[in-house]
Amino acid sequence: MSVVSLNRMFRGKIRTNTCRIVVLTSLVWLLIDVILIVKYADCPSTGGGSSWLCKRNGDGYDVEVPNAARQSQQQRRAAAPEDDDPIVDAEEIDTNSNNFGDPGGYGGGGGGRDADSSMPRTYRPQELKKWRQAPTVAENYGRPGEMGKPVKIPANQQELMKEKFKENQFNLLASDMIWLNRSLTDVRHHDCKKKHYPAKLPTTSIVIVFHNEAWSTLLRTIWSVINRSPRPLLKEIILVDDASEREHLGRQLEEYVRTLPVPTFVLRTGKRSGLIRARLLGAKHVKGQVITFLDAHCECTEGWLEPLLARIVLDRKTVVCPIIDVISDETFEYVTASDQTWGGFNWKLNFRWYRVPAREMQRRNHDRTAPLRTPTMAGGLFSIDRDYFYEIGSYDEGMDIWGGENLEMSFRIWQCGGILEISPCSHVGHVFRDKSPYTFPGGVANIVLKNAARVAEVWLDEWKEFYYQMSPGARKASAGDVSERRALRERLKCKSFRWYLENIYPESQMPLDYYFLGEIRNVKTHNCLDTMGRKSNEKIGSSYCHGLGGNQVFAYTKRHQIMSDDNCLDASNALGPVNLVRCHGMGGNQEWIYDDEEKTIKHVNSGNCLTRASEDDPSTPLLRPCNYSEGQQWLMQSKFKWQAHHGDNRIGEDR
Repeated sequence: MSVVSLNRMFRGKIRTNTCRIVVLTSLVWLLIDVILIVKYADCPSTGGGSSWLCKRNGDGYDVEVPNAARQSQQQRRAAAPEDDDPIVDAEEIDTNSNNFGDPGGYGGGGGGRDADSSMPRTYRPQELKKWRQAPTVAENYGRPGEMGKPVKIPANQQELMKEKFKENQFNLLASDMIWLNRSLTDVRHHDCKKKHYPAKLPTTSIVIVFHNEAWSTLLRTIWSVINRSPRPLLKEIILVDDASEREHLGRQLEEYVRTLPVPTFVLRTGKRSGLIRARLLGAKHVKGQVITFLDAHCECTEGWLEPLLARIVLDRKTVVCPIIDVISDETFEYVTASDQTWGGFNWKLNFRWYRVPAREMQRRNHDRTAPLRTPTMAGGLFSIDRDYFYEIGSYDEGMDIWGGENLEMSFRIWQCGGILEISPCSHVGHVFRDKSPYTFPGGVANIVLKNAARVAEVWLDEWKEFYYQMSPGARKASAGDVSERRALRERLKCKSFRWYLENIYPESQMPLDYYFLGEIRNVKTHNCLDTMGRKSNEKIGSSYCHGLGGNQVFAYTKRHQIMSDDNCLDASNALGPVNLVRCHGMGGNQEWIYDDEEKTIKHVNSGNCLTRASEDDPSTPLLRPCNYSEGQQWLMQSKFKWQAHHGDNRIGEDR
């Protein structure tokens, strides 16, 4: 073979190998590009390019997750290899499937309507967003109110403080002294900090309604949302101005929100519409998958948002509330609320906080960080899937201004197949005021009674008559046309109020498990037990039997309580006094046995009997050793017109 031929063959092999190297190198780089795109596709970027760290905007600067925080997260994951997601129960819905079926409900049923529902219970994975925990807001040393501490007003400014207090019914001077980005302590239970939430969650739009709100409280609410929410999950903030009259809430606010690092919009109602209709206006413009409603004087704490969205991503028909902590209206101190209470209501359909019963604690395996299934919600702060919000009828547009909408939505959620929860790992502070600084067209009492009447007419079935007996003013208040809401209930195939009381809220004060309901009359004096309009922790009274109900209506329940609304007869000492104390349903000092034959009311703990009042104090019944005299005999002979029926049997006859 000639030298020329060898040379040509050698060059050909070099070209072939070179081509192979080029092709293989290109394939390797292509594979690397694909991996990077997949890994960081959902990471927000400030300049359009990717980074090996996930950056996001915050307060005008980029925030990177520090190495220490990343290592801490890795250590937490390594420490709990057997529990990749402790907030997910084994029976929860798979988020990678679109389950149109009924996953089962609380207490034996989930509403029984999902075969007709067009909305899947879960999201498609591609609809969700990757996220990282928001960085902790650092303490600004020396500033008033930092770490949630109380603000002290100097003595020479006390008069100014009192004058400014009248504007919003909270200490505006203290609020204005606090930084808009103030730091707060991490108030979560220590086990909450160890929880791992799904890597991808739905986005949320925050809707905040305000009317003549103070600048500092409104802006602090907004900044607490921005600073403590994972940025990929925060779609937007929608502010709804319900006809405010203060200058700073006009153009000044619009110009300010344009500078915020999160899209923030101001909508205006034009005329005073009230919370309900203003929230509907805000919800109509929501682009996020979840609507989160907040009040205008709140502060969100570290890790507040993820627990709410983590429950909804498992089941879109779950509505979730945070623990609502207290921000003092006088000092703006951040005070952590109990995680051992849930929402309920009394005879007059007033929302109340009650202690979580043993039944619910057992369902949660006594885990204080597990989601709490609550009968009702306070209504100011909660998250709900946007499509589900409209599927179950959003808000009742026939209601005016404010009041009762929280109970109406609570009943509707449970009776129509949803789930209502409180997440103990989510904390949001709220400024609670002793009285409202706002006026309501028509008067507060009339509006609240009208709204409550609409709740009763649509959702309470035969219990509406009991409500009217307990709250006569509500019958006089016109509920208006409720035909559309009744049609909604029919269309959604919602369960009865009896089902709600038996399965969701058997601890309710509503008459479901009563032996007796009516007046309790002493044989000797012919006087009746009477609350005398007294509040909790005050003595029970007795007076002339007037037969008009009201303060002389008592229930004797199957839990052996003698109850007036949400207060029960309670005796902590063997000889009294007998007080009205918030019912706890756990027996003890509140357990009484009525003997039909002897006509005695015996206190179980002490063994003593309820006795007529003495001549020295004729309005205060006593607790004395049982002697079975007429002074210790009481008649429970109900002439009360209302009783719940189940088939042909009266509840009061089930003994």
